[in-house]
Amino acid sequence: MKSLLSCLLLLLTLTLQAQTTISGTVIDQNKQPVLGANVYLKGTYDGASTLDNGRFSFTSTATGTQTLIISFLSYETKTLVNNINQFKDLKITLREDVNTLDAVVISAGTFAAGDNSKVSVLKPLDVVTTASALGDFVGALQTLPGTTTVAEDGRLFVRGGEAEETQIFIDGIRVFTPYSPTTNNVPTRGRYSPFLFDGITFSTGGYSAEYGQALSSVLELNTIHQPDQEKTDIGIMSVGANLGNTQIWGKNSLSVNASYINLAPYLELFEDRNDWKKPFETLSGEAVFRHKTNNGLLKLYSAFDTTDFSLVQDDINYSNGIPFGLNNNNLYFNGSYKEALNNNWTISGGISYTFANAKTEVFESKIKSTQNSVHAKVKLKYRFNNRFKLNFGVEQFTTQFTENYNDETITNVNYGYNNNLSAAFTEADVFFSKKIALKAGFRAEYSALFDAVNVSPRLSLAYKTGSKSQLSLAYGRFFQQPNSDILKFNQDLQAQQAQHYILNYQYNADGKIFRAETYYKQYSDLVKYDSDFTSFDTDFNNSGDGFAKGIDLFFRDNKSIKNIDYWVSYSLLDTQRDYENYANAAQPNFANTHNLSVVGKYWIDNLKSQVGLSYNFASGRSYTDPNQEGFLNQKTKSYNSLSLNWAYLLSPQKILYFSVNNALGFNNINGYQYANTPDLNGQFNSRALRPAADQFFFVGFFWTISEKGTDNQLDNL
Repeated sequence: MKSLLSCLLLLLTLTLQAQTTISGTVIDQNKQPVLGANVYLKGTYDGASTLDNGRFSFTSTATGTQTLIISFLSYETKTLVNNINQFKDLKITLREDVNTLDAVVISAGTFAAGDNSKVSVLKPLDVVTTASALGDFVGALQTLPGTTTVAEDGRLFVRGGEAEETQIFIDGIRVFTPYSPTTNNVPTRGRYSPFLFDGITFSTGGYSAEYGQALSSVLELNTIHQPDQEKTDIGIMSVGANLGNTQIWGKNSLSVNASYINLAPYLELFEDRNDWKKPFETLSGEAVFRHKTNNGLLKLYSAFDTTDFSLVQDDINYSNGIPFGLNNNNLYFNGSYKEALNNNWTISGGISYTFANAKTEVFESKIKSTQNSVHAKVKLKYRFNNRFKLNFGVEQFTTQFTENYNDETITNVNYGYNNNLSAAFTEADVFFSKKIALKAGFRAEYSALFDAVNVSPRLSLAYKTGSKSQLSLAYGRFFQQPNSDILKFNQDLQAQQAQHYILNYQYNADGKIFRAETYYKQYSDLVKYDSDFTSFDTDFNNSGDGFAKGIDLFFRDNKSIKNIDYWVSYSLLDTQRDYENYANAAQPNFANTHNLSVVGKYWIDNLKSQVGLSYNFASGRSYTDPNQEGFLNQKTKSYNSLSLNWAYLLSPQKILYFSVNNALGFNNINGYQYANTPDLNGQFNSRALRPAADQFFFVGFFWTISEKGTDNQLDNL
């Protein structure tokens, strides 16, 4: 018996001697104790949680080198590797996790729309449910602050910049011809269907060093990564029809979309100011193929469209009007690939090809133009840790543009240009804490056409002022080459440039977001010329300059009032330019001092319907009255438009949609055209210029055939 007791005591003593006590204290960066942190040895069941004073203590029979893990929600997990005997009276400091939802976001100048963004002001669904958008992503973006109402054009004019100063990218690759062709005073539309995209990033200034050749703004459209179901979409509209289909097999998927638009039936019902000889007609199609690899995703996107129309437009100087005809064919291909090489390295890139062919007739003049453009890009991303990430890459832009001109006196005059632009960029994301983040980079571009190198520094800094608010600062220098209307006649120029300074405040609560942003843009090296229109004998130079400054406000709320979602945007713009053929510095005739947009949507449960409205106001735009002294000396009356829409859920998969633009029939004026010669009283007669589609009615029936139905939020509209 004594022997047995002796053995048990010896065994207990050896066991106690084999156990090691692991102890210490866990605090945060403010030296405050962390309660409830998990502390354990990797690969064992040995561990404990910290007490209210941050202390922990537990024993383990493990020996030798061990891994001690300390983790807690909203903090970075910390790992210690050492001999287990050294894990005594530890003092461990946890750092805040910068990847949490409440961490700072660099947002100056950028509006992100998509389910994956931390802060979204628009959702992809807003493109097709905003009354004034008419299913066009550009129309939806024109309800955001920073944009200017130019109703007769239809493109994006951002913060005092021309429409051509905004560049559009699909999956990070440039789109050279993003808009459908049109003529004077007839607004254009974006070429691409919103149903194929699940993310939109709209940067009104201060954007990443990854992007160049845009003086004012960058719009990036991201195609859907992987569809969640097979389906067929059928749309029958008052102006045409569309058909879409998505198939999924294994790691592959294919989405196709075709659309046919013909305004002839619509023009029979509703009077138009133009005398259409051949109403606007277009056939378009898109396809996206996706293949998922073990660690990456390949996407092949292609789109084509062909457009044909002719009309006679009223003109005060021609009693019979101006005949105009256009036939346009456009092909766009985009291939992109992204792969995580390991835990730290990611590679992405792609290539796009654009072919655009246009035949234009004005009176007896016939113009044929052809553009071939290529953009190729490769980008690498290295993640040192959660707090430091580095991006760098190279890209190449190539454009070949040719044009042929014929009229009664000139035969087969050919002109054009070849343009090659090489660029390299690098950018670092540094998160000092959950409250402070920095994005810094630069971009270098070499133009073979101008034999010149331009370097663009970019910098953004964000500071979180509270749990739901933050401040951001951004600075950047941006270069852009002149457009084809200039380069086809003269290549002895240099790139135009702009500098952006931005201060942003953002408040983001549950269902509410408020943004206030002020900015200043300084333009230099803008192109000036000495003729009414660019031509062979025009003199060009880079002596132009200008500025734009203002304040943008945005507020959206979808929680305060049941079933109501609304947002309000306001922009104040002060801008002047001396460029093109301007006689002196003046507010450009495309710029409004005040822009206001109010969008509202209301879901009616009993009627299975969503009704919406969109109101747009813009103060008058400048124009030159030759009967008075000065250049751009007058302002038009203010622009007003109230658009309404209604969507009725016939069944979980069938939607009837109705909308009307400018429902109250406001008589908006874009400007005035004056006679070339004065009358007997010495006065130049004028006529008002108004948008051709001042009031537009749209009716559509949409049917989705899929395994899943459409819920009461119209998420498949």
